[in-house]
Amino acid sequence: PGPGGLDAAGLLAQPRRALLLLGVAPVLDLANPQAAHAAMQAADLVVAMTAFRDAAVEGAHVLLPIAPFTETSGTFVNAEGRVQGFQGVVKPLGQTRPGWKVLRVLGNLLGLEGFDFDSSQQVRAAALGDESTLAQRLSNAGGSAVKGAQAASAAVHGSTDPASGALQRVADVPIYATDALVRRAEALQQTTDARPPRIGLPTGLWRQWGLAEGDRLRVKQGNGHVTLAVRLEPTLAEGCVRVPAGHPDTVSLGSMTGTLVLERTGQVAAAGAGAAADKVGA
Repeated sequence: PGPGGLDAAGLLAQPRRALLLLGVAPVLDLANPQAAHAAMQAADLVVAMTAFRDAAVEGAHVLLPIAPFTETSGTFVNAEGRVQGFQGVVKPLGQTRPGWKVLRVLGNLLGLEGFDFDSSQQVRAAALGDESTLAQRLSNAGGSAVKGAQAASAAVHGSTDPASGALQRVADVPIYATDALVRRAEALQQTTDARPPRIGLPTGLWRQWGLAEGDRLRVKQGNGHVTLAVRLEPTLAEGCVRVPAGHPDTVSLGSMTGTLVLERTGQVAAAGAGAAADKVGA
């Protein structure tokens, strides 16, 4: 964010009157689904620029159809800080347009400066600046960026001090739940990697609870809870519990990092709301 702006954590900690979502399903793509849902509920206006119409953006008041990122030109910056550009090869569906073009038109209609782009290459140049210094600018070697991010995370998610004795959540996002496209790929969703999420427990907790493969526990975090099958993960640190994020079965939980509570239960929890897959057309 620029001077006076807020990053994602700040936007959730201080809900806005209006939100503009660009290619994001808040409860699936953001680190804290509960905070994301609350921010959408608190906003007077939510505009979603999206290629899909589904339950993930059902709180939006306006949908603006855009092409998926795979159907437009653009740029990726990889883990080495290397800039990689690509060209769009598919014409957008119906009246959809690439996201940057929709933003340009909105900026022009509002009379804002900095929205006079004619190509995605111009957007890239404005966003990245001197590409020869990009790797240095992305580096966390100075430490200040990391400390700032940690402080913002603590403000949103609360303290996660291991000395408190509470269980700490460790979250991964399953490979076929990482974005809107793989979540809708029927073939990928039938693979082993797309199996329903399970609760991973370290050896000490596993023995303490006397668990066996197939048992189920309730996870409570914030004002939400889910019931999932368990599995033994010997490599997990004691006091930590792995609960995947970015999945319909776990969207009722809170932050990907933070404290949680485990409970025994004989009940089977209802599955989370699935993600339907209708494209926004003409």
